[in-house]
Formats: sequence, structure tokens, C-alpha cells
Amino acid sequence: MSILLSASTCAVGSEQGEHLFKVCDHSLHTGMGVGRYIHSSTFAVGGHNWRLRYYPDGSTEDSKDDIAVVLELLMDMGMKIDQLRISCTISFFRLTTKRFCSLLAFTENLSSPDDYLVSHTINRDDMKSGGYVVDDRFTLKCALTVIKEPYVIEDHIEVPPSDITEQLRKLLDAKEGADVTFEVQGEVFRAHKLVLAMRSPVFKALLYGPMREKDSNRFVIDDMQPAIFKVLLRFIYTDSLPPNMDDDLEGDDKKEVTRHLLVAADRYAVERLKLMCESILCKELDDKSVATVLALADRHSCSRLKDACIRFIASCTKIDDVVASRGYIQLKRTCPDSVMEMWEEACKLRKT
Repeated sequence: MSILLSASTCAVGSEQGEHLFKVCDHSLHTGMGVGRYIHSSTFAVGGHNWRLRYYPDGSTEDSKDDIAVVLELLMDMGMKIDQLRISCTISFFRLTTKRFCSLLAFTENLSSPDDYLVSHTINRDDMKSGGYVVDDRFTLKCALTVIKEPYVIEDHIEVPPSDITEQLRKLLDAKEGADVTFEVQGEVFRAHKLVLAMRSPVFKALLYGPMREKDSNRFVIDDMQPAIFKVLLRFIYTDSLPPNMDDDLEGDDKKEVTRHLLVAADRYAVERLKLMCESILCKELDDKSVATVLALADRHSCSRLKDACIRFIASCTKIDDVVASRGYIQLKRTCPDSVMEMWEEACKLRKT
């Protein structure tokens, strides 16, 4: 089945902008008085309009000995914002180094009209001694970042189901790279040693073990039907039975094929296939076949299938038909100990 992987990412959007503000005739602006200012032109960053205010004599009585720089958010009448977060750096150009030197850096949250003016002061002596005012003029730069609300991006990636078994089936059908051949009652099957060894310890010993034959690329199998070997190979590559096996095989034919397939699975130690055959045979038990299946379970150490047969016999209302079946007669002749054990277990179950 397909797997739906989900992931999410929290990100913060932002928009940056810079504005240069040149002030000429600096000495003429000095003495304007506390709270008096000159301002820059309007510039837009993050969908809002801004401008800079420069207070040569300070913005308040408490700061009259310093210079004040104010970042102003311009709002239309009646316009309000819920919250706006900004990061700002105010730099002055120093002629000696020909670089901007940062004198102010701040981050603010603007959420009410009282916050629309962000004011900071600069020491007047630092301004003079720093070499920022040359020929009675200076240039300041406002680098403004408007930080937007965090947002979450949801990613959904649908991973298709694994197709490795389909790829292996195609590999078996195409015979590409096949390096071993089996001749089963005259019918030829080509396969891949590595796949067989990976899936069956018996094939692994046969193909790579110390007792392998000199010509380990070709094998003859006379005691198995080609159709059974074909299903065995398919299961080894795909871990599944043919999709039409149940449709094409009805009644006794299906039971017979399943029994032969169980023998093959046990022979090559393909345990999952063996259990699947046991499960199919458990569901198909009847008074005519139960003794035959019991003999099969006994020969191939299928303990769960054997228990299922005994439980069926213990609950069977047609016990005479079971005893009269060919399977029971053969079981009695070839496995007398198993017959005794079967009847002992069946009697115990009947009593309970």
C-alpha cells in the first residue's frame, strides 16, 4: 500500500529596504530648538511608508544635549495595524574609511499609534569626533527590515508502494542475467543463483555450499511436476502465489496442487510458502481428504496442519467415511504410529 508522509515547516517572511538621507548645512540646523526636526522623503518597505526624522537639538528636554534620530511609520487617517515587527540599523558615513558605521541598531514591535515613532539618541560629541560631519554635511543610511508573521507550510508526499516484487517477477520472466538452469521432467527453467540462495537455504547450499557439484549451473529434477516448480520459482521471486491460482484450480485439483506445493516448499525450506499451503489445506478439509492431509502433515512436520486434521476428525459426524477413505487406508499402512496417535488425540478431544 502507499504511504502518506507529511511534514511542515515554520518560516518567517521579511522584506528589506535601505534609504540614504543626506543633510547639508548641518550647522544651520543646529539651534532650531528642542523637538524641532527635519525629515527625509518617504520610502516604502514591507508594504508600509516610512520616513526619518532628524532632531539636531534633541527630541525632548531630557535629550537636548544629544542628537535624536526617529524612524516614523506613516499611516493614513483611521488606518490601524495589529502588530508590526521591525529591525533597523542606522549608520553614518565616515569619510576617513569611506564606509558606513553603525551607530544605532534596534528591533521593535509596533502595535499602536504611540509606537509609530521609534526614537533613539546619539551622543553629540561622538557625532563630532567620529568624523561623520564633513564640510558641514553628513549622510546617514537606514537599513530597515519588516518582519512578517510566521507561517506554516504543510507538505504532503505520497510514497508509492514498494514494487520490488514486481521488478523481481520481470527479472524472472525476462531471464536477463540468469546463470542457472533447471530441467524439470524435460521442461527448462532459467533463474538467478543469488535470488535462489537468498530465499532458500537449500538452494544456497546447492549452489554455493562446499558440496556443490562441479557443474553447478545446470540441474535435473525428475521427481517434481513442471507446473509445481514454476509456482515455486514465482514465489521465491515475488513472495506470492499466482493471482489466478484460486480461480483456475477448483476442488480436488486445487487440493492436489497445494499438497504438491507444500512438499516442494518443505524440500527447499521456503517456510512462508509452506505455511501458506498449510493454511489453504486447513480450510479445504473434508471427510474424504483429511486422512491424506494428515499423512502429509506427519511426513513433512506440519504440526499446525496435523492438529487441524485431528480436531476435524474429533468433530466429524461421518467418521465411517474417514475410515473408509483411501487416505486413511494408506495412512494406516505406512504410518501406523501416527494412526494410533491420531485416534488417541481425537478421543481426548471428543471427551472434552
